[in-house]
Amino acid sequence: MNRCFVAILFVATGFTGLAQEKEKVLPDPTPRKAEILKRFAAEFVTLTPGTGKYPASFVMGSNAKADEQPAHKVAFGYNFAVAKYEVTQELYHVVVGKNPSKWKGLRNAVEVVSWEEANQFCASATKALRDAKLIADKEIIRLLGEAEWEYACRAGTTTAWSHGDSLEELGKYCWYKANSKGFDPPVGEKAANPWGLYDMHGYNWEWVADSWQADYQGAPSDGSPRSIVGAKDRVIRGGSWNDTADAARSSARHHVPAETQNDKIGFRCVKVSR
Repeated sequence: MNRCFVAILFVATGFTGLAQEKEKVLPDPTPRKAEILKRFAAEFVTLTPGTGKYPASFVMGSNAKADEQPAHKVAFGYNFAVAKYEVTQELYHVVVGKNPSKWKGLRNAVEVVSWEEANQFCASATKALRDAKLIADKEIIRLLGEAEWEYACRAGTTTAWSHGDSLEELGKYCWYKANSKGFDPPVGEKAANPWGLYDMHGYNWEWVADSWQADYQGAPSDGSPRSIVGAKDRVIRGGSWNDTADAARSSARHHVPAETQNDKIGFRCVKVSR
């Protein structure tokens, strides 16, 4: 990752109004645990590659930047269900027992969570949903692989963003540097992409399962995540409220150390059958 991007990602920005958000004391969502888990279980969009409106394959990457090359075909041989929203603070709290986020709001996306903590949430959420009979014993909750994430983000499109190539229209779908000053909104305030998924562009970066590699040479063609022995960095996708429109492109990708806890990084989940 270049130094310029590190500076953009990690330097505090002095947004007006966010100091008050930081000091919020939220109601304890624990008494509503059953309701929150049920809501989470209902907020998945099932993607069926090769059936209906979901293409069996897509071209991942682009020619725009070296780390997005080579553009390559990925074909999925399985279905997967993607959460409509990034994991919220109330959901994280009832599953993990705490809310580490800097910018408080029960329906705001959780942040200040490392890659390992995101994975631990997924394991705990799997157990909680099974115990509540909200998913089958063969189903698991986990982070999306990078290919799954881009397929879901593109939603059948080949343009810069899932709504098209128009920068003027981006603000309808995305919280990014040009329009996010002064507040931290709940998930789903912007319009969804064509498949009903919210905040795939901007809002917070999203952890995915993959180890970082500086390009797509040797990348799997079946959608499986890349796990590189000894790799310290993990992939983040989607851009954040503090990044330019370029970072919110469907193909844009960046990386940070797995232990990073940052107020611009959250995550969303996928549900799959083992």
